[in-house]
Amino acid sequence: MNSNSTYSKDIKARSKLRFIKGLYPRFKNYLINNFIIWIARRKGATIGQCVTMPYKLAKSANSNLTVGNHTSIQSHLIDLRCKVTIGSYVIIGSDVQIITLSHNIDSVDWEHKPYGIEIEDYCWLATRVFVLPSCQLIGYGAVCAAGSVLTRNVDSMAIVTGNPAVLLRKRKNVHTDLCVESMLGNDFVAYINAYKTKFK
Repeated sequence: MNSNSTYSKDIKARSKLRFIKGLYPRFKNYLINNFIIWIARRKGATIGQCVTMPYKLAKSANSNLTVGNHTSIQSHLIDLRCKVTIGSYVIIGSDVQIITLSHNIDSVDWEHKPYGIEIEDYCWLATRVFVLPSCQLIGYGAVCAAGSVLTRNVDSMAIVTGNPAVLLRKRKNVHTDLCVESMLGNDFVAYINAYKTKFK
C-alpha cells in the first residue's frame, strides 16, 4: 500500500481529534487479534505480520498452516490435516471451506489421500467458496466468486465462478493499494503510519 492510496489520503485528511478518536477501536482490535495470532503461532503455525483470523482457526492451527503478511481470513473452516500455504494480501471471506484431504475410493482400505493447497498473493476467495482437495493451487491475484466450487487449480489473475467453477475473465489489476487489514478493523499500525506521513 503506497502513501497515495485512498486509505492513506483519508487518514491524512483527518483532524488530530478525529485521528485520536479512531485509535481506541483499532487498538482494542489490535490487542485481541495479536492474542489470536499468538495462539496460532504457539500451536505451530507460521503467521506473518498484520494477519487477521478467527479465534476458532487459531485454536485448531498446527504446523501445516503458513500465512504471509497483511492477509485477512474470515473463516475457520480450513482443513489443516495437510499443508495449507496462504500468501500475502489474500482475502478469504466468511464461510469459505477448504478441504485438503480425501480418500482413495478405489482402495479396499479406503486410506487417506493427502493433497494440500497453496493460495498465492493477492487472491480473493469470496463468501462461501468451497475448495475441494483436487484444487491444489490458486494462482497469484485470482478471484473466486461467492459460492464457487473449486474442483481444479485456478490460474493466476483468473476470475472464476460457478459449480464447478469456470473462467469468467482475467483480472486487470490486483489490490495493491488496499489496506487489507482495515477490512476487519485490524489496521492500528497502518492507521498510525498513514497519519505520520502527513507530517513528512
